[in-house]
Amino acid sequence: MFMKRILTTGLICLLLSSLNAKLLAQETAIKRTPEELKELFGYCEKADLVKQLKFSSDMADKIGEVDYWARVQQISIDANTNETYATRSELQEDVIKKYKNLRMSDSELRSLLDFKKAREGQAQPCAAIALNYNPAFDTLAPPRALQLYKIRYRKQLIDKLGINGRQADMLFEAEVWKQKESLTIAAIPVTDFNRIRKTVAMYAERNKKYFAIGLSAEQIDAAVQFFVQNQVYAETIKTSYPTS
Repeated sequence: MFMKRILTTGLICLLLSSLNAKLLAQETAIKRTPEELKELFGYCEKADLVKQLKFSSDMADKIGEVDYWARVQQISIDANTNETYATRSELQEDVIKKYKNLRMSDSELRSLLDFKKAREGQAQPCAAIALNYNPAFDTLAPPRALQLYKIRYRKQLIDKLGINGRQADMLFEAEVWKQKESLTIAAIPVTDFNRIRKTVAMYAERNKKYFAIGLSAEQIDAAVQFFVQNQVYAETIKTSYPTS
């Protein structure tokens, strides 16, 4: 039975990895509009500029405005309709000038340019828009999912986060809600930007639920990671593929 559970969990993890890789490849190939990319900046890059590079929120917004302007210029350059720039290299020179005009220091500018270069080769989407869902919840009823979570992970969650039993049960309820919401969102085509908006809204609502439970910011981060690493799978496989 133990070996069967290991094999079942491994099969589901492989399925999740395959689904995420396929969705990532689709997202990477999508050409977003400048307006959509500007909105994405607010969801992803702005937070990184503030947390990692220590820019103020106001400075990050100004950087986002420069980036938006640059994307509009890039589109017309690619269409050979830009009356100011013939190549992206010419545009990049003025982008740097605009960054400098924001009155950032030389070290801040270097850090920003290095940050931008690193992100160009980064295929993985930021956590705020990454829709990670467990396909087992397509057939797993919420009451049974809650039961499985409590049986397998209740004590582990209590010890990991330093919380009481009632808080643990409320976290399981929030996770089941999130998984069901994720499946609904997953039905939206990846080309539809509303998929990203709904994903961001879902995570915001989950965090509100976590705060209402009484978790600190550190405990919320720990809870998010806990559910990434600990999911319920086996019953779905058993139901879908009954053994004789």
